[in-house]
Amino acid sequence: MKKIFRKIHLWLSVPFGLIVTLVCFSGAMLVFEKEVNELMRPELYFVESQSGGKPLPMEQLLEKVSAGLPDSVQVTGVTVFTDQDRAYQVSLSKPRRASMYVDQYTGEVKGRSERAPFFSFMFRLHRWLLDSVTPGGGFSWGKTIVGISTLLFVVILITGVVVWWPRTKKALRQSLKISVRHGGRRFWYDLHVAGGMYVLLFLLAMALTGLTWSFPWYRAAFYGAFGVKTEQQGGSSHGGGASQGKRPQGEQRTQGERPDKQHPQGEGRRQPDSAPALPLFVHWQRVYEELNRLCPDNKQITVSAGSASVSYGRLGNQRAADRYAFDAATGQLKEATYYRDQDKAGKLRGWIYSVHVGSWGGLLTRILAFVAALMGAVLPLTGYYLWIKRIRKHTR
Repeated sequence: MKKIFRKIHLWLSVPFGLIVTLVCFSGAMLVFEKEVNELMRPELYFVESQSGGKPLPMEQLLEKVSAGLPDSVQVTGVTVFTDQDRAYQVSLSKPRRASMYVDQYTGEVKGRSERAPFFSFMFRLHRWLLDSVTPGGGFSWGKTIVGISTLLFVVILITGVVVWWPRTKKALRQSLKISVRHGGRRFWYDLHVAGGMYVLLFLLAMALTGLTWSFPWYRAAFYGAFGVKTEQQGGSSHGGGASQGKRPQGEQRTQGERPDKQHPQGEGRRQPDSAPALPLFVHWQRVYEELNRLCPDNKQITVSAGSASVSYGRLGNQRAADRYAFDAATGQLKEATYYRDQDKAGKLRGWIYSVHVGSWGGLLTRILAFVAALMGAVLPLTGYYLWIKRIRKHTR
C-alpha cells in the first residue's frame, strides 16, 4: 500500500512542485505585508503625537479632503483607529476600493493607500501566477493552474503522511528529528520528512481554505459542509489578503445581509434640488463619538453613508465586526446588528480568510503561518533534490 502512495506522492510532486513552491513562497511574503509597509513608510500611516490636542471634527476634516479631490470622486467613508498616532483612513468612491490616509490633527493628506510593487507582484504570483485577470472575474489560466496545484498539494500532503507513518514509537521519535551531523543528503531528507510533518496542519488549513477562491464548486461544497448555501459567483478576490486593493477593515458586508440594514431606505441619497444639499458626512462625528462611547474596547470604527461598523481585534475571525445603521439626516443610531447575530455565510467567509493568512490566533499564528508557508516552498525543492540523487544513484 505504501508503494502505491509513494508513487502518487512522487508523480504528482514532480510536475506541480515548482508551482507549489511559487505559491507558498509568495504567500509567505504576504503574511507581514502590513507591518513591512508601515516600517518602510511610517510617514504615510502614522501622525506626530499631539499632546493634549484633539482631532479636527470629521466634517471639517473631510471637507478639506473633498476640496482636493476631482469632481468625479467623493468621500464614501472614514476609518478611525484606537491608536491616536495612526492616521485616519478615508475611503473614496473611485477607483475601486481606493482610500487615502489623512492627518486628523491638521487635515493634511498624507498619501494614497497603494500596494507596494513588491507585494503587488507577490499577490499576482500567489493568486494568478502573474496571469492577467479581467475585472469581475472570468476564466484565467493562472488562477486555474494555481487552483489545480493547490488541490493536488492536498493530495501530496496526505499521501506524504501515509508514506511517512512509522510503525513503532521509536521510529516515530526518530522520524521527527532533523539531523545536521550526518551529511547533506541526510539533512535534506530529514528536512523534507520531519519538516513536512511539523507544518502539515498549517499547510492543509491554508490549502483547503485557499481553494475557496479558485473553484466555485469547491466553495459551494466547503460552505455546504458548514451548513451555508452560496450563490455561484463569477469571480472572487483573495483578501488579505488576504488579497488587489483592500477595503478598510470592518467594511466587509456579509453575504445575505439585507441592504436596508446597512443603508436604510432613503439614507445617503442626494436631496432634492429644492432643498439645500448637506455634505454626506455632516453627522459622522456624532456617530463615531456615540459608537466609541458604546464600544470603548474597539480596535477601529468605520463610518460611511448611513452605516457604521465596529471591529475589536479579538482572537478568531479578524473580520468580525458589529454593524450599525444611523439616520443620515440626524446622525442618530437606529439599528444594531451584532456579529454574533449575523448570518453564517459572512462569519464563515471571515474565518476562511483569517485561517488562510494565519491571523486567527494573533501574532503567534501569523509567525507559524509564515514559517509553514516557507516550509511549503522548501518541501518540493528538497523532494526534487532527493529524487534526482536517487535517479543518479540508480544510473551509475
